[in-house]
Amino acid sequence: MIEGGRRLEGVVAPPGAKNAALPIMAACLLCESEVILHRVPRITDVDVMAAILESLGARVREQPGGTLIIDASSVNSHTAPYALVSKLNASFDVTGALLGRFGLAEVPRPGGCILGPRAVDMHLHGFESLGARVDLEHGSVIVSAPALRGARIALAKPSVGATKNVLLASVRARGTTTIENAAREPEVTDLGDFLNALGARVSGHGGPTITVEGVAKLHACEYTIIPDRLVAGTYLLAGAITSGDVTVTGVDPVMAASLCEHLTATGCEVSAQGVSIRARGARKWKPVNVRTAPYPGFPTDLQPPFVAYLALASGSSTVEETIFDARFVYVGELLRMGADITVTGRTARVTGVAKLKDAVVVAPDIRAGGSLVLAALAAEGTTEIGGLEYIDRGYEFLEERLAALGARVVRASGVTPIMTQPDIGSTMKLPRVVAPFRSQSP
Repeated sequence: MIEGGRRLEGVVAPPGAKNAALPIMAACLLCESEVILHRVPRITDVDVMAAILESLGARVREQPGGTLIIDASSVNSHTAPYALVSKLNASFDVTGALLGRFGLAEVPRPGGCILGPRAVDMHLHGFESLGARVDLEHGSVIVSAPALRGARIALAKPSVGATKNVLLASVRARGTTTIENAAREPEVTDLGDFLNALGARVSGHGGPTITVEGVAKLHACEYTIIPDRLVAGTYLLAGAITSGDVTVTGVDPVMAASLCEHLTATGCEVSAQGVSIRARGARKWKPVNVRTAPYPGFPTDLQPPFVAYLALASGSSTVEETIFDARFVYVGELLRMGADITVTGRTARVTGVAKLKDAVVVAPDIRAGGSLVLAALAAEGTTEIGGLEYIDRGYEFLEERLAALGARVVRASGVTPIMTQPDIGSTMKLPRVVAPFRSQSP
């Protein structure tokens, strides 16, 4: 529950990047020694990935402060369980890692947020190019190879998922692999850096062509995951939509350049110094047209939060989604709050309104949850947001960090009701249906 209309001010540090942590955790399957990961976000997607690794025979231990110790030396299975894989799209990353380690992987088609079809054809083409055989049986992908061989692999488009999986499968292949038209997202770069810390020979990551020289074995390492640029962007937008003044620390401004450019175009004052970004919101802001694109373009995961911001602009904006077919499923919830948005295909026309009003809304996916939270922060009255299982998948202790910035927000639902009339000004902690990894407060 969020009581809107309060100006947010202060400094906040985002957790480690979810989209970097998950493939890095999967990559630990390639190593037969203990790996220590720092700045792992305490979110339920991480819980699911940890459970998948444990189901394969790995040992996963938590230490305070977002540190995980993963020992995959005892992995004794190449089959990932459907019950866990169905909860997480990134679970398919274990396919490349298992193939690279054992020459065999059996993984059900992944689940996660319903954002439209997310085909794995490019992943499978990459595996076949490395010499693997691919079979589809009973809803699972079975990939096998007596020995993987380096190859030149040209992706049809810069797919983050395919780039990660081919990278994971190729690090222990014989010879040299070249991935052309590779995804350039910072999270892919972080995966390449982590693999190199394990002893892999990866170069060119962060650019359109990645080269991998296969190695026979990887070794133990200690590694710190990059901050989450998408969570950082959500906090910057929280400052902007409340006409506030929010500084996000620990984030390379280059990673958020596209968002900052679009915010500046609306009249928000954005400045960067070192690894800090400051957003000082305007009392009124201008509309702007947005088109999502692979990095370094405007990120699709910040499209829903940015639409919430544009819903209060003085004029009409056009937002074109080029990545996911069903990314606009959340718009109906913003309409319940008084937004004026018309969606035609993959394009939304957002006509700014004078104010948003409180409502009972439900998040249909992770980033839609971020959008509804932003709308609630700026709306009149107290908004009740459901679908917290999605918010918990991508945002580490969101309500606590927003409260530290001055928001009046409380988690008013849990396993057992504690009070019938929640105190919106409190920062009480209610029970959550989560695994032990989220048991600690920041």
